[in-house]
Amino acid sequence: MKRFYDQGEFDVRCEWGEHGVSTLAPISDVVIVVDVLSFSTSVAIAIHNGAQVYPFRWRDERAAEFAASHQAELADQRRTGEGYSLSPASLTHIPHGKRLVLPSLNGARLSLAARPVPVLAGCLRNARAVALAASRVGQKIAVIAAGEGWPEDHSLRPSFEDLVGAGAIISYLGGRLSPEALAALAAFRAVSSDLTRSLAQCSSGKELIERGFAEDVHLAAQLNANDTAPILLEDAFVRFVGDTANNSTQR
Repeated sequence: MKRFYDQGEFDVRCEWGEHGVSTLAPISDVVIVVDVLSFSTSVAIAIHNGAQVYPFRWRDERAAEFAASHQAELADQRRTGEGYSLSPASLTHIPHGKRLVLPSLNGARLSLAARPVPVLAGCLRNARAVALAASRVGQKIAVIAAGEGWPEDHSLRPSFEDLVGAGAIISYLGGRLSPEALAALAAFRAVSSDLTRSLAQCSSGKELIERGFAEDVHLAAQLNANDTAPILLEDAFVRFVGDTANNSTQR
């Protein structure tokens, strides 16, 4: 039955969430996880500054244990605006060489679930760079829009910002696009002339702004502001340097 949903006859595929990862990753050369607000944007900024980011699924004592085992700093799980956290604004001045564990129930979880397939963290800020890196890894590319979880039951809520982020990356990819990939591309093109306003007016953007994180939305809306691509090697996202063999030397 899964063959009906894997978009296997196309070079560029697009799906949502954890089921999307489990369906597309096994038949893809590379997976791009798109969680614009805010995991992928945070990773993009940190990696551009030369840091290493360890994605971690859990936000409990296991995260602290994991950070200690990797000689890394644990990001603030409360997103208070002080110290490093899932807030992209908190990472704009992270120093080169910093090792940071970034817990996330969404983007981190999907990135880890896609292994052992090569995984890139994509967003609007690094759309072109990630598309170029993915094309260098392989021809069969899966773009996974993370989506959000509904507060009531944590079921998948397809989110505007991740669909648009996926479409931005797809706009720089060649090959045959699945209908799902074409839909994401159309969504991006529909709002590409004013990404800042569009992200600020979408549901996730309004929530962050109300919570005092308007700068995060502004940073997330900056198309191609970063020219580096984060790739997940072993346990950490690092800067992509040309191919997966060369990237292993950057650890």
